[in-house]
Amino acid sequence: MTSALFVVSEEGYWGEECVEPLETLSDAGVEITVATPSGGPPEIDETSIDPDEVGEETAEHVREVHETDDRLNDPIPTARADADDYDAVVFPGGHGTEWDVNQDHDARRLLRDAVDGDDGKALVVCHAVGILAFTRTSDGDLLVGGRDVTGFPNEWEAEIVDENDVMPSGRKLPYWVEDEVTAAGGNWNAELEQDVSVTVDGDLLTARGPESSSAAAETLLEELES
Repeated sequence: MTSALFVVSEEGYWGEECVEPLETLSDAGVEITVATPSGGPPEIDETSIDPDEVGEETAEHVREVHETDDRLNDPIPTARADADDYDAVVFPGGHGTEWDVNQDHDARRLLRDAVDGDDGKALVVCHAVGILAFTRTSDGDLLVGGRDVTGFPNEWEAEIVDENDVMPSGRKLPYWVEDEVTAAGGNWNAELEQDVSVTVDGDLLTARGPESSSAAAETLLEELES
């Protein structure tokens, strides 16, 4: 059976970016395991279940999955996960990833092994794309160097943080994803003129944000089938 590991933030994941791929892959018969950096249940970004922000239907559905899905409620620590045990590793986004998943050496190991390995694939969404700026190949090179990627763009981030990079929550954003990934050698194109943005470069798939979550999951399924 095809299997996938979801590496989800304990600092605040964006609901749709996890739930859409989770359900799409599950409906296709993919066996899902969830991991978090410490092994505790992931925390959801409250904005991603705010009806005023995402719509009442999306907010209600995402909240229900977050609260009732056994896989999300009983994750394993990333330290106990091995990318070789899965056909794909999925990194949902959310600002919270900047504080835990993207800085977790085991999460970076899982990404490296999925992309560097012979059979694995990785899907990285939105702010989680920042992990590419800190992940190195087995040869010590930056994994994203020379790769085509999309992700959460500076143009959108500027609409969220203030002039001191402080978010509405009062927390300072540690870095801007586009800046870090570009500095690490990624060929960045968030395709802002398009409704969705999903980029495939070898075994690495990246997606821009919530509105691209469904397309990203479908693309991953196509890549796994091929």
